[in-house]
Amino acid sequence: MSIPHEIDRRAAGDPRNRYMSDEQFYRSDRPLHPVLPEDRPRGGAAPAPMKHRGAWSTVLLIVCIFLLIAAGIALFP
Repeated sequence: MSIPHEIDRRAAGDPRNRYMSDEQFYRSDRPLHPVLPEDRPRGGAAPAPMKHRGAWSTVLLIVCIFLLIAAGIALFP
């Protein structure tokens, strides 16, 4: 007879040593109804399209940096 969890055979008959089975151990901290609701439900209405704010400001920033570098090269050759 094999003893679960590698318990010392000398301590196997001691009534103080109670070892749960794997099913009991993993069931002990689970809720009664362990099924979670879906966080992304299927079907329904299509989500609103994503708006990319700040695209023009990013382009303007890159152009300003490019002009600053070009002016620096032109003024200080």
